[in-house]
Amino acid sequence: MTRAQQVGVIIGLAVVAALTLLRASDPPLLRQARDVTFDEYQRIAPRAYENMPVRVVDIDEASLREFGQWPWPRNRIAELVERLSAMGASAIAFDILFAEPDRLSPRNVVKEIEGFDSALIEKLPDNDEILAQAIAGKPVVLGFGLSNEGNYRPPVMAGFAFTGESPVNAPPHIAAATPLRPQLEANASGLGHISLNPGSSSAVVRAVPLFLTDGEQLYPNLAMEALRVAQGASTYVIAGAPDAPDIMTLVKNGEFVAPVTATGELWLYVTPDMAARYVSAGKILAPDGPSPEVAAAIEGSIVFVGTSAAGLQDIRVTALGQNVPGVSLHAQIVEQILSGRFLSRPDWADGVEILSIAVAGTLLVLVTTFVSPAVALAFGLMITALALVASWLAFYLAGMLFDPLAPIVSGSITHFVVTAFRFLVTDRERREVRRAFGHYLSPSLLYRIEHTRDALRLGGDDRELTVMFVDVRNFTEISERLTPTEVVGFLNTLLDALSRHVLSNEGTLDKFIGDSIMAFWNAPVDVADHAKKSARTALAMRETLTQLNADNAFGFGEAQKVGIGVGFHTGIACVGNMGAEARFNYSAIGDAVNVAARIESSCKDVGFDILVSEDTAQLLSGFALLEAGMLPLKGKSTRTRLFVVVGDEQVAASPEFAELQEIHGRLVEALGSRSPATRRLLNAARLRAPMIAAGLLEFYERISRRSHHFREEATGKSEDVAG
Repeated sequence: MTRAQQVGVIIGLAVVAALTLLRASDPPLLRQARDVTFDEYQRIAPRAYENMPVRVVDIDEASLREFGQWPWPRNRIAELVERLSAMGASAIAFDILFAEPDRLSPRNVVKEIEGFDSALIEKLPDNDEILAQAIAGKPVVLGFGLSNEGNYRPPVMAGFAFTGESPVNAPPHIAAATPLRPQLEANASGLGHISLNPGSSSAVVRAVPLFLTDGEQLYPNLAMEALRVAQGASTYVIAGAPDAPDIMTLVKNGEFVAPVTATGELWLYVTPDMAARYVSAGKILAPDGPSPEVAAAIEGSIVFVGTSAAGLQDIRVTALGQNVPGVSLHAQIVEQILSGRFLSRPDWADGVEILSIAVAGTLLVLVTTFVSPAVALAFGLMITALALVASWLAFYLAGMLFDPLAPIVSGSITHFVVTAFRFLVTDRERREVRRAFGHYLSPSLLYRIEHTRDALRLGGDDRELTVMFVDVRNFTEISERLTPTEVVGFLNTLLDALSRHVLSNEGTLDKFIGDSIMAFWNAPVDVADHAKKSARTALAMRETLTQLNADNAFGFGEAQKVGIGVGFHTGIACVGNMGAEARFNYSAIGDAVNVAARIESSCKDVGFDILVSEDTAQLLSGFALLEAGMLPLKGKSTRTRLFVVVGDEQVAASPEFAELQEIHGRLVEALGSRSPATRRLLNAARLRAPMIAAGLLEFYERISRRSHHFREEATGKSEDVAG
């Protein structure tokens, strides 16, 4: 084992230890990620809805339209109880608070009338008394809410039996409750809390506490009381841990047993919201009585009375992502207990997940360090697949919840850290070789060499290229005033700044020729809009050089401003590896290369810094271009029409350039026909040129000097291009 490998193992094991401790502390972010994973499992395979004897009598929008806005007078609630009882409901549970006196009660209404006979008031009906009489002797369960004020505790109407240590302090604690109307509380068969997720910051209801505690007494929730009353049971049997207090494991309610978390919560295994679960309250209270279908749905069922009306704000979010009435979740608790389909997270699940992080992480460290990152990646993918499959099968087959995410993420982090260390330290020599060649090759060429078979063989391909040449103006004069070392420093500063734009615009740097740069586009890889990218490179070079001169980057001061000439042309060239087997360069040759070099030389004659051929100009739609005339190029038998590149699309879209372009077009026509208007148009162009781009004024001065030859230039009859 090398020292680098030893250090890698130590760092990897330290990361594994840190991740193991992080999982053991179980921060909120990990819990939230785990909950989202379990939600996705339920969305993939929700609990199937079964037509069980559980119904929701829904005070829905239709009921409110029929019988008026909420709250209804309690004599109407009493009628609802009477009808449900007559239809044979086994339990009637209200997910409604009856904490305040009924303000719609006739007795309470007339009390507000000044001077009304108090003796007559007592003879008027009281809706709370009517409801209390209606629920007396019937299987009615009333709900109570939680409060942070007062010290009211509702009476508990069932007994409790414990096995193992006492779990009284296991559930969430209750500070106080909302008091019920005394006569209603006294006549109810059961009382249960209606809070679905007290103390939870999540909007999603995933687990519901079946009990609350004040440290001395347990208080069941509405669903548990409804199930107890429906069975006629009198006692809850709660299993605690055999050797640890304040832990719950199971709850027995009559004939049914439900597994719970250590704090007495039931994991909700929900179904999609189903219309079959609901019966509109309006159908129960119909003047002609409920239909036979409604009566059949209610008979023998545990009935929960609540509301789905949006304005009453009792809407909750399930693990399936659905917004449902809160009352339906109470009904689903009972459905789940009756069906025996539960979700559970064993108390040893945390230990298994923590151990898996430690073991899998250690194996990944060893495999990555001593075998290869690729094998370690395959091993990590296998662990990922195993964790996902095992977690899914545990959920699908046994309703057990195991988190696959923490081991997978921890393994990925471990693999990344150890692989990064190996890359940074163990594979340093390989990177040094690549870095050395990277100074000479463009990134695209280097990528091609790395990824293409036989990329280093001799030979070339004919393809369309845009070839660029860049040359420093007056370089001989500049170099005469500098020492050789200073010349090298000057060129390094300039060429480095300019060549960066070639690479950033997907170009290939072919070579540096003294004070010149040769570059091309569209090889070795295809480059879309390569002519436009070369034009953007030239414009960026112009801007960079202007800034370098302004910053006195060359140390010449105001006495010497450095200038460049840029010429480029688009055409067919042969591009590939040129030279001998022992030493060769990736380069381009052909007439297109020669034309580009000659165009760059013509920048001096034209008096402008960026010059392109007509072939390239046709590919620069949207750019600010001006015709420079027909010029002879060395080695070419005919003249070539050239254009100056003034600016990009933004410049081309400016009103100033549009005006100059119109004048320039007329000027070119006038020059070709020797029109008397030539001088006036030249003056107009000179006047506007400085406002658009530096160098344009000299461009028009050069046109003025050769204007008497322009007709011959345009027709190709004269060789006189004095400049």
